[in-house]
Amino acid sequence: MVNSSDAANPDRRDFLKKACAMGIGTALVLVPVAAGVVVLTDPWRRKAAGSSKVFVTSLDALPNDGIPRKFSVIASRVDAWNKFPNAPIGAVYLRRTGEQSVEALNVVCPHAGCFVDFKSATQSFYCPCHNSSFDLKGKIANKKSPAPRAMDSLEVEVKNGKEVWVTFQNFETGRGMKIPVA
Repeated sequence: MVNSSDAANPDRRDFLKKACAMGIGTALVLVPVAAGVVVLTDPWRRKAAGSSKVFVTSLDALPNDGIPRKFSVIASRVDAWNKFPNAPIGAVYLRRTGEQSVEALNVVCPHAGCFVDFKSATQSFYCPCHNSSFDLKGKIANKKSPAPRAMDSLEVEVKNGKEVWVTFQNFETGRGMKIPVA
């Protein structure tokens, strides 16, 4: 004769075995899935770099004549999973406007993103892609210019009396307002 309490014990034991196996199996599956989700979403969770102050040149490299000089902007660049130390991230035109003051313009044309050239003969900037022209301060020189805005000016700081630092930022092209590129 089988006792009814003895018959219930194997079922209870089987249930506990199955519940523990499911708990352990779930934990073993969730750990790598969670790690994969963290890795895949890492680029979206990172803080956008935006603009940053970058040392460009020394003040001695800029003559007092007020003529713009083109300089590459070199900085560490980070994209989704890669870091590029000391890589070119853009270029600027720098021009000395006083003993300790400098103006900076991004070399990218605000119309279509081509690089703007400085023409010393006319003391103006010229975009060879669509004939946009800008005066020495970066303002649109010709009313028929297809550029929707003036060249993008950038913030400049002279540190220690001789280091030129630029807050480098790229902006969306083809728009009338300066909208930073993230």
